[in-house]
Amino acid sequence: MIPSPEKEGSNGVDPRFNRRRLSRLGGNSMQPSGRGYDHGITTFSPDGRLFQVEYARESVKRGTTTAGLKFRDGVVLVCDKRIISRLIIPESIEKVFKVDEHVGVATSGLVADARQLVGRARVEAQINRITYAASIPVDVLVKKICDFKQSFTQYGGSRPFGTALLLGGVDAEGIHLYETDPSGAYQSYHAGAIGSGRNTVIEFFEQKWKEDLTLNAAMKLGLEALQHANDSNLNREAVEVATITAEGYSVLDRAAVNKQIDRLKPIDE
Repeated sequence: MIPSPEKEGSNGVDPRFNRRRLSRLGGNSMQPSGRGYDHGITTFSPDGRLFQVEYARESVKRGTTTAGLKFRDGVVLVCDKRIISRLIIPESIEKVFKVDEHVGVATSGLVADARQLVGRARVEAQINRITYAASIPVDVLVKKICDFKQSFTQYGGSRPFGTALLLGGVDAEGIHLYETDPSGAYQSYHAGAIGSGRNTVIEFFEQKWKEDLTLNAAMKLGLEALQHANDSNLNREAVEVATITAEGYSVLDRAAVNKQIDRLKPIDE
């Protein structure tokens, strides 16, 4: 019996068999690049990307803008909180944390993830103080935290931390400001930023930042950068400012922050 053309392909194979085979393989064999490689943190895509790490970076980009800059005596950290309702108590939103007497951290991204990293940093600082009877060097602390973050990109059953940190501190080696990435990478900056307005703030600092700033000049510059990134006047209840010097870590109270905001030129002028 001669098979009819409707039941057999040109290669002598029933086309229904080809359709069943394609179905088992997931449909069209021409899948978009990267499809399927974002399901596991341990799987590289053919072009060498870890999609879960990139998704974690996107989480950071969706966070509010946070900036940090060095001045002659230490580091200023400035952050903008996202207050979506007048019913929210602004003080309940934490974006700046004290790690040790000489180290502070500002975050952007998933705040719950940031709290876990801050807790880890505090433990590492206390371990060093108990073991060596000295405060932990800032660069050592940064490396320990980034090693911890990197471990969550290398093993199955976990996910990267969806947060970035700006870590500022003062120790025997000098004044430090580091930016950490969800991948576990870190870099040292004179002035840096994380969050949705990062690129705008970095461009602003590249034009305006200079060495040997005073504390007041550094705070004003940081607030101006936030205002420039938001393209609107700052919400007085949503801004938090912290300083780290040789004398220790401190957070400005609301009156002091508002006094600094009053020095800014309104955006609509």
